[in-house]
Amino acid sequence: MSDLGWPLRRAESLHGDRTAFSVTYRELAARLSSLAVAPGARIGVLAANTRAHTEAWLGVPAAGGVLVSLNYRLAPEELRFIVEDAELSGLITDPEHHDLGRALGCPLIEWEELLTGRPRARRDLPPDTLAAISYTGGTTGRPKGVMLSHGNLLANAQHNLAATGHRPDQRWLHVCPMFHVAGIANLLACTWVGAEQVVLPRFDAATVLEALERERITHTVLVPTMLAMLLDAPGAGTADLSSLRHVQYAASPISAELQRRVLERLPDCDVAQFYGMTEAAPTVTHLTPEDHRRGGRRLASVGTPVPGVEAEVRGPEGEPGELWIRGPNIMLGYWKRPDATAEALVDGWYRSGDIVRADEHGYLYLVDRAKDMIITGGENVYSLEVEAVLLRHPAVAEAAVFAVPDDRWGEAVHAVVTTREAVTADALLDHCREHVAGFKVPREIELRDEPLPKSGPGKVLKTLLREPYWAGRERRVN
Repeated sequence: MSDLGWPLRRAESLHGDRTAFSVTYRELAARLSSLAVAPGARIGVLAANTRAHTEAWLGVPAAGGVLVSLNYRLAPEELRFIVEDAELSGLITDPEHHDLGRALGCPLIEWEELLTGRPRARRDLPPDTLAAISYTGGTTGRPKGVMLSHGNLLANAQHNLAATGHRPDQRWLHVCPMFHVAGIANLLACTWVGAEQVVLPRFDAATVLEALERERITHTVLVPTMLAMLLDAPGAGTADLSSLRHVQYAASPISAELQRRVLERLPDCDVAQFYGMTEAAPTVTHLTPEDHRRGGRRLASVGTPVPGVEAEVRGPEGEPGELWIRGPNIMLGYWKRPDATAEALVDGWYRSGDIVRADEHGYLYLVDRAKDMIITGGENVYSLEVEAVLLRHPAVAEAAVFAVPDDRWGEAVHAVVTTREAVTADALLDHCREHVAGFKVPREIELRDEPLPKSGPGKVLKTLLREPYWAGRERRVN
């Protein structure tokens, strides 16, 4: 196993004249060979999918640094915590997020200033060297930094190579945000084989449709919410998508209706699903194009583990249980969180917190989440962090936050609040917007005068609060 410089070195050697992000692989390799980063320095990026952001993923770890890509959708308070927790050496921003970056109290650096023009000596790094810290929401209410090594990210790229079959003649469109490791899941795999790659700053349905036609894109990956917006966009029904040969969806569960619409609109295109999490860098399972063509009940599953990943359902025999995962893609642990690491990593296995069932052929079906988490539009929201913000308001006595089904976003954040004095739901929503990212703000807040239902030990019974919204559904995720 080598380090994260390996994919680009191979692309330069075998496919130097092919296009990567508007330059050739040879030009890209020459450019990044001069990147000057102190060993172990944590370099932050607060930007859309820019050229600098893309190059940082390919260059910073390979040069011996550690990349910390920040979710610009977070509230300033959340971003400031990450900047301080990661102890960033510097922060790279794009013009759109420059003022926000400057307000975070971290030195701003220009990407071009790190490219000295002087080729550095090649430095081979052990596979367990820290390459990136990707922050997720936390069950404690604080974001946790997932430590991903060179070996983790390379293994994930190899797993994707095996599952998808990346080749040099493919043209990949990257539009998922690169602040999520899922947004760069195919970046290394594409680079490894010298595939042509196109990057859009962010998702906009009209812009994506235009790029698919103009660039004759053959492959892309989208979250289900993006797929729905794409199908609903003006002109989607007549757009020329004939170049598309493969579309992946990932990051959140997909509804059966959206799945049907995608298959009908793209009858000659391979459609595949991937499931995973940041802690797995991120790929765990794969529902293949063949599974999609076959149809039937397997379309409700997340598929089977990709080659290189092992998964077990642990619980009563024949019943749903927690999914445990192991493989070379599993994280090193949580940054400066030894207790959380010890809880999540047990005897070489990662406890996912997802409740699944397996059929007789090994296909896995998501049933619920042991962790109190909501996935809305592909973004993870931990209930506790939103509850903690609500409880900071003087009028709130108790708060329970949970997921409810949502046709557009998959799941929506819903809150039930017991008040100790008069307050409006709008006032509480405004309070939330001051402290957490917009996607974490509840879509609806239900106000109550009576205490929330509790168990004997005094724990709020969210299952009772959730049940009316999920009644009649086979699974408690959407």
